[in-house]
Amino acid sequence: MGPWWYRNIIEPGKLPLLLALLAFILSFLVTRVITRLIRAGRGPFGNITPGGLHVHHVVPGVILVVIGGFGSIAAGGHGFGSLLAAVVFGLGAGLVLDEFALILHLDDVYWSEQGRKSVEIVVLTAAVVGLVLAGFLPFGVNDLTTQERQNRGLVVMNMAGNFFLALVALWKGKARTALFGMVIPLVALVGAVRLARPGSPYARRFYANRPRARARAGLRAFHHDRRWAAPRRRFEEFIGGAPDPARTAAAAAPKEPPPP
Repeated sequence: MGPWWYRNIIEPGKLPLLLALLAFILSFLVTRVITRLIRAGRGPFGNITPGGLHVHHVVPGVILVVIGGFGSIAAGGHGFGSLLAAVVFGLGAGLVLDEFALILHLDDVYWSEQGRKSVEIVVLTAAVVGLVLAGFLPFGVNDLTTQERQNRGLVVMNMAGNFFLALVALWKGKARTALFGMVIPLVALVGAVRLARPGSPYARRFYANRPRARARAGLRAFHHDRRWAAPRRRFEEFIGGAPDPARTAAAAAPKEPPPP
């Protein structure tokens, strides 16, 4: 374990990324536990409302991201300062992405149906960073043997091919498949060769005069969403808590335009 840790984590400079990922996951989990306790009225925690203003945790998150980002640049990627900056950045990123839906909608949709986007983006971010961290870094390791050079060259070619296929999958409206396909072989290939989702740029470009293809794409998307919507919902509720129906209805209601 020691030689593997040194050659694949320490020598390529992946330790700051590992610490940032761990801090990111810890920050998100602790934040969700605290917010769920506040929602249930348990524990010593409460909302921060100085002067009646509700300060969302995205605010300290942005501050920590700024400090961690600039601290990492100042540290130059080396030494204890770089590791500390990575931890600070990860903590801030967890706070920010936990309220990604609030930033997206510019409204307090934390416990509404729209708030699920925060859980989705956090899970996707952690998964992609974890997969990148677990893979081989093609560069940055000294004294490679001929076999190791060939293996890492194959990794580079595989990553380049997956990236191209992921772009095709994204063009077809399959964002999750594209994200995971960049680091998992064959996932992007499946998304690239199958029918595009209705409304995607690919479908608008190539299915405009093909009614049968549009119908097949719509039917496949319907069956896919029906099959995976319930498991994804249960997973998201397990992590982030169930949305409040009243909040969901209020967030979905049309808002009056501001007075001129």
